[in-house]
Amino acid sequence: MSHTAAVLQTTDETIDLRAKLKKSQRAYKMKSLALIAPLFLFILVCFAFPIGTMLSRSVDNPEVHTALPVTAAALGSWDERELPDEATYAGFLKELADAKENGQIMALSKRLSYEIPDYRTVITKTLRNLPDDTAPSKRDALIDIDKAWGDVTYWKALKQASSKITPYYLLASVDHRLDPASGSIIKADPNQSIYVDIFIRTFYIGGIVTVLCLLLGFPVAYWLATLPEGKSNLLMICVLLPFWTSLIVRTAAWIVLLQSDGLINRSLMFLGIVDSPIQLVFNRTGVIIAMTHVLLPFMILPLYSVMKSIPTNYVRAAISLGAHPFVAFWRVYVPQTFAGLAAGGLLTFILAIGYYVTPALVGGAADQMVSYFVAFYTNKTVNWGMASALGSMLLIATLLLYTVYGKLTNPNQAR
Repeated sequence: MSHTAAVLQTTDETIDLRAKLKKSQRAYKMKSLALIAPLFLFILVCFAFPIGTMLSRSVDNPEVHTALPVTAAALGSWDERELPDEATYAGFLKELADAKENGQIMALSKRLSYEIPDYRTVITKTLRNLPDDTAPSKRDALIDIDKAWGDVTYWKALKQASSKITPYYLLASVDHRLDPASGSIIKADPNQSIYVDIFIRTFYIGGIVTVLCLLLGFPVAYWLATLPEGKSNLLMICVLLPFWTSLIVRTAAWIVLLQSDGLINRSLMFLGIVDSPIQLVFNRTGVIIAMTHVLLPFMILPLYSVMKSIPTNYVRAAISLGAHPFVAFWRVYVPQTFAGLAAGGLLTFILAIGYYVTPALVGGAADQMVSYFVAFYTNKTVNWGMASALGSMLLIATLLLYTVYGKLTNPNQAR
């Protein structure tokens, strides 16, 4: 075999080997994708789709443009300086009557009342006195029924509410709204400005619960990490035991313990600490106690996983070099637990600000958190836009906390 033939054969073998390698890698990638496909589908269906739906519902605005499509189109080109023309009034009257026949009036008037509170009354009064088709001027007939139809502000509000998407719910969730007259963002009326206080209350309770879980969970996690493995595993069962009990059962147990005739009040009076029962349930004290008990394992587990990997000889070395035991613990051991502190604190706080069952059962009217109002708008008033907007704000707060956590745990990532 000549040298040239040998080189060509070697080249062919190399090309064939590369092709087989690429085929093998492609098959490996396909198998990997097939293995993670169920997990990806689960995340898509159970997490991504519901979150996307929630975000879309917070800006979705179907009521007006569905019930009054012609009027919405006519108002789209309206200059907002003078009253709409006669054709717009006539089209509005016809669509209003059709909406009554189709059962869309309740949703329509409810949505318009968000813009101007007495809009529902105006719609109801107009439907009771609809002019007949022989009226020479639909505009004059509507104004005779209610003077609101001669006010440009009401038509501006109708135009503002007729768009397919709206910032109304997101603005309302932070106590702001669009002014129908000027179209600018202004603060909501004082009697409707409640959500900022609710968010502050939610974050305050979440912060208090997180701090208490940290103060209680840090020594427990340290104790478990320093015990022999057999005893540590046995006691870890006690930490995990609450996960095997229903949340409602644990919350109901705290109601029994904290009530005026409960075990805690009886013990306090028996020991002479108090003379009469103190209020520990159906207030913020009960909420904080019950939530701390429920969320404590979520603080202990991340701390324990980090503490278990910290060598104990570091502290002994610092003490042998002359450091006080407390100084050695604070300056050498504690900084190594920052990853566990951050993970446990973030996990506990995020779970705390989204809690619903415990505050609803143990707390009073002034102790309900954002999740209570999300459930209220979902189940009672069926206001999906407001419920989604409040949920979106909680989601944004969670993402911001996660971003801060990423910056703290990976300081070099921001460079």
